[in-house]
Amino acid sequence: MSMNFLRKLPIPMEIKKEFPLTEKAAKIKAQRDSEIADVFSGKSDKLVLVIGPCSADREDAVLDYIERIAKVQEEVKDKIVIIPRIYTGKPRTTGEGYKGMLHQPDPDKKPDMLQGIIAIRALHAKAIDDYGMSCADEMLYVQNYRYLDDLLAYVAIGARSSENQEHRLVSSGITVPVGMKNPTGGDLGVMMNSIVAAQSSHMFIYRGWEVETTGNPLCHAILRGSVDRYGTAHQNYHYEDLQQLSDMYAARNLQNPAVIVDCNHSNSNKQYLEQVRICNEVLHATRHSGDIKKLVKGFMIESYIEDGCQKIGGGVYGKSITDPCLGWEKSRDLIYSIAEQI
Repeated sequence: MSMNFLRKLPIPMEIKKEFPLTEKAAKIKAQRDSEIADVFSGKSDKLVLVIGPCSADREDAVLDYIERIAKVQEEVKDKIVIIPRIYTGKPRTTGEGYKGMLHQPDPDKKPDMLQGIIAIRALHAKAIDDYGMSCADEMLYVQNYRYLDDLLAYVAIGARSSENQEHRLVSSGITVPVGMKNPTGGDLGVMMNSIVAAQSSHMFIYRGWEVETTGNPLCHAILRGSVDRYGTAHQNYHYEDLQQLSDMYAARNLQNPAVIVDCNHSNSNKQYLEQVRICNEVLHATRHSGDIKKLVKGFMIESYIEDGCQKIGGGVYGKSITDPCLGWEKSRDLIYSIAEQI
């Protein structure tokens, strides 16, 4: 047999019972959930910033980052809702490389899924309890979502997952905003189909249960750029792209038309410093079109304590071991600049 079953892992209910959400954290999350939902439903004119490391690699540096971002949040709370990124699963196109804290709670050691489950739950819980910040994570594996569902403020569905039927169906049963990225090939119609599916009700099998969902009206688009068959990156954050998406939403008659612009990945061609310029260009577009202003709900920014990235074992505290990120000072200045332009 080519698949060895190493050990039976605890189900989410068991993990939650052992590591429960505190009463304090539950109140913070409920308040933030309401505030974030108001942005996506159009009740609030604030913008959302999903910002933080490309992947969470170590608890101390991630919590250090969140402590800093929490202080900035207090300064810009009248204009911006910050949702820190704690991305604990890292998609790997070829299957090689660091797969995230869920797999390896310590990047320098062998994978340990049980300790990974405990580590990611502890990290998300500490962000709320210690700093009042419920966070975002990517739903890379739909079966694992329930380990964190009571902690998350925002769920992202990656470019390689948004076409997947199970991701779409599970998203229809999530109560917080879910962002669907356009696929790597750039087909916005595929992304719109995923939003239609997630906003609709469904019945399906999930974790051994027959489940029924009511649909998620807060599911929305994330524009992340694309890559053509020759490997060339193409951007989709420009004025014309945003207007086209607005028209596509109108044609589909979907609930709560919204887009988050991913300022890295193919939109920046992974030139992380370009994220600042991209934010400014999108904000400029919102000042010239009422449709675009209503559509754009915020940005996704890859940011950490130090600029750039390093290999595993590089030894630089707070520097990404996956995609390059915008350093802290530049990130803080960008947040202030966005707030001034709202």
